[in-house]
Amino acid sequence: MLTFGDLKLKNGLIMAPMSGITNLPFRRIVKRMGAGLVTTEMISAMGLVLGKKKTQDYLLSTPDERPLAVQLFGSGPEVLAEAAEIAVEAGADLIDLNMGCPARKVVKTGAGGALLREPRKIKEIVTLVRKHCSVPLTIKIRSGWSPTLNTGEEAALVAADSGVDAVTVHPRFVSQGFSGHADWQVIARIKEQLKIPVIGNGDVFRPALAGKLKDQTGCDGVMIGRAAVGNPWIFRQILALEKGVVALPPSLDERRAIIREHFHLLTLLMGESRAAKKMRGLLLSYTKGLPNSRSFRSAFTGILNSESLVAALDRYFATLEIPLHAEKTEP
Repeated sequence: MLTFGDLKLKNGLIMAPMSGITNLPFRRIVKRMGAGLVTTEMISAMGLVLGKKKTQDYLLSTPDERPLAVQLFGSGPEVLAEAAEIAVEAGADLIDLNMGCPARKVVKTGAGGALLREPRKIKEIVTLVRKHCSVPLTIKIRSGWSPTLNTGEEAALVAADSGVDAVTVHPRFVSQGFSGHADWQVIARIKEQLKIPVIGNGDVFRPALAGKLKDQTGCDGVMIGRAAVGNPWIFRQILALEKGVVALPPSLDERRAIIREHFHLLTLLMGESRAAKKMRGLLLSYTKGLPNSRSFRSAFTGILNSESLVAALDRYFATLEIPLHAEKTEP
């Protein structure tokens, strides 16, 4: 069990916020697969404060995905504090502040990873948001801005002293983007210095790596990001390994059912036409590594509605004969 303030989670597995991915349909699926906490896409604090409908729609939720973390980004303490109040009023169970995003459109506004260049501003933001936030408050950081501006540990200490309930660490520099390897020792060093929970994130691409990350760093929980895209079963597999049993992959029937469910939920959220376009990209992930997936991908452009999706899936899955492999407890 993992606890943030007075919020108790079933387990220490957290779905990372990812733009265009962790919308309501995907969150509901990974929650059912075992994630202890799911997180919204990164939400603009200014958009919430200005009342923009598109931004407010990111807060849509359903009871079956709770507890829900809402991640906000911004550079102004007052705006972030007001946005946190709006999110809590909308039902957020936890507020997470993004202080590590490397995207240029975010960094150029002084938000996301740009804040790692200004630890004093991190203190101002956390201090003010903490005063206005009635639910647990966390931050997500990186190792620092760059190897020559290695401020991640300082940012974590400042945030902890200013009242956050936990810190998530992605041990790459902002300047790296997602290139290179995550340096898990950064997580270990921060964990040694903090009394609050530290969540490790980065390069957990297989179920067994979650346990290895915890063993090597002492982190209290694990955040899963890109590895869950098209592979929501990874949460269930990690939990199985924690119990000392084999981590079974999904059957073909389950994989096909989840794809259909994902499309159905997307359709309810955004309409069939937009859902079809979104699903084309997701199918690349759902079928990655499967036999003859290239031939199936040629049918993606023909998916315009539920009927064409089901037809394409049935044709493809009828060609598959995959032996059931299991990941053993050894990493």
